[in-house]
Amino acid sequence: MEILNQYGHILLILACVSGFFMAWGVGANDVANAMGTSVGSRALTIKQAILIAMVFEFAGAYLAGGEVTATIRKGIIDSEVFAAQPQLLVYGMLASLLSAGTWLLIASVLGWPVSTTHSIVGAIVGFSAVGISSEAVAWGKVGSIVASWVVSPLLAGTIAFLLFRSVQRLILDTEDPFANAKRYIPIYMFAVGWMIAMVTLTKGLKHVLKDANIQLSFIQDAGIAALAGLVVMGIGIAMLKRIHRDPASEVGNRFASVERVFAILMIFTACAMAFAHGSNDVANAVGPLAAVINTIQSGSVTAKATMPSWILLLGGLGIVVGLATYGFKVMATIGRKITELTPSRGFAAELGAAATVVLASGTGLPVSTTHTLVGAVLGVGLARGIGALNLRMITTIAASWVVTLPAGAGIAILFFYFFKGLFG
Repeated sequence: MEILNQYGHILLILACVSGFFMAWGVGANDVANAMGTSVGSRALTIKQAILIAMVFEFAGAYLAGGEVTATIRKGIIDSEVFAAQPQLLVYGMLASLLSAGTWLLIASVLGWPVSTTHSIVGAIVGFSAVGISSEAVAWGKVGSIVASWVVSPLLAGTIAFLLFRSVQRLILDTEDPFANAKRYIPIYMFAVGWMIAMVTLTKGLKHVLKDANIQLSFIQDAGIAALAGLVVMGIGIAMLKRIHRDPASEVGNRFASVERVFAILMIFTACAMAFAHGSNDVANAVGPLAAVINTIQSGSVTAKATMPSWILLLGGLGIVVGLATYGFKVMATIGRKITELTPSRGFAAELGAAATVVLASGTGLPVSTTHTLVGAVLGVGLARGIGALNLRMITTIAASWVVTLPAGAGIAILFFYFFKGLFG
């Protein structure tokens, strides 16, 4: 307690810098892979993607990031272990933020799409198990996270594979792809609207609704999302009327006019995915930060912590800066280096990833946005045959996923003992 009184201001400044650094990593790595399909399919330029993500990621993080969040990330550690020495939780959370931020910086420089959730989880597990006690860690939770490495990409890949197969059968492999695109794409637009509304309701707006004492069941969420789907379909039909066949562009590519229709769909998906992602994943940066600030201010450890709006503002700002300054590397990996993407393929990948997040929300399965998106892009590539995939890049990405938890843990342990030695 004396340490928190003596060094409180210094620790607060360190916490804000560490939280911003972690949020920067979320922007540079996680947001970039959420936008990668839109950029890789050329539905959006990198500048347009950054602009959309800046607006919608920030809006999602700030408006729907949650007023109250469980600061001890998803029950990974037991907060009671720190009751006698609250300063150890402060050192640990600072170490976790710096560790996860450092790993995300390394991964972003190398162009590896890694999971920000797994980076922070690995860091928290590392400092708790080595610096405190192995009994402080809920190992069952860690086991379910490891299982999600396989489950989430497989699920997303399967859904994206089936979606793209349906696009091939209903639109691309027909005598008149353009006419069939006009006929069937409104149905896909409804699916996109419904799916993204579900992601936002079940993930993004969960805390906002909870604070307003509004409790919606999964079926009620689905009903509201269906209305959103109908609105999107209506807007989509109106926009489709403006797109006319361009015979000149179809000379070299018979799908040129069709892809223009899918490109419109991709712009909407990019906006909605950015909002849902910002509202959900900002917690990776601001959760540990809120734990540090609440512990310093109260002088004791609480399992839940209030989330001041300025913390969400800091997290949202960090995400935007990360994407704008270094997001291009991971965007290139997701969009171009796994398989060649067009708007129709990118749409299938993005909807496959969103569907997986919705299914995970309904069943309580822990998934990573990164893993679902990479799995979905793989599924779309497989729909065109194994030769359409860059197997060397896939092996590199898989290796980076396996390394993320131990890397986060190892770096966090070093930072934890550094802070312990520095402040006592």
